[in-house]
Amino acid sequence: MPRLEVGDTAPDFTLPAADGSEVTLSDFRGQRVVVYFYPAAMTPGCTTQACDFRDSLAALQGAGLQVFGISPDKPEKLGKFAEKESLNFPLLSDADKSVMTEWGAFGEKKNYGKIVQGVIRSTVVVDADGTVEHAQYNVKATGHVGRLRKQLGIDEG
Repeated sequence: MPRLEVGDTAPDFTLPAADGSEVTLSDFRGQRVVVYFYPAAMTPGCTTQACDFRDSLAALQGAGLQVFGISPDKPEKLGKFAEKESLNFPLLSDADKSVMTEWGAFGEKKNYGKIVQGVIRSTVVVDADGTVEHAQYNVKATGHVGRLRKQLGIDEG
């Protein structure tokens, strides 16, 4: 399964958001974007990761970064998740997993020792020109945002 690497052009997408709007990646040219993929809203690991992004959003935005979370959940479920956890960034629905597949965030992974098809928890940072600046696959939910901030040189804010 191909994965994005530093220097690749990030594939464009248009996906429905939890609030019913549509988000197109290329509309954010000129600013850096964090796109993170997660398996399912309202599960423990995904909630931890989303809340870490929520709590770090001011520092990330201060460094010029916009954050998008993408899962295969339907927009209605994403809306409930965003409301329940007071998430302050767009959650996008990739129900057919086409964007996840194109970005290398869906495919074979190990789950409790078994090889399964599924969402690969991943984070990609896209620069202002639409080029992949940073790409991580198979990240751990707990502590990931802190590690990402450290790698990007973003202080606690």
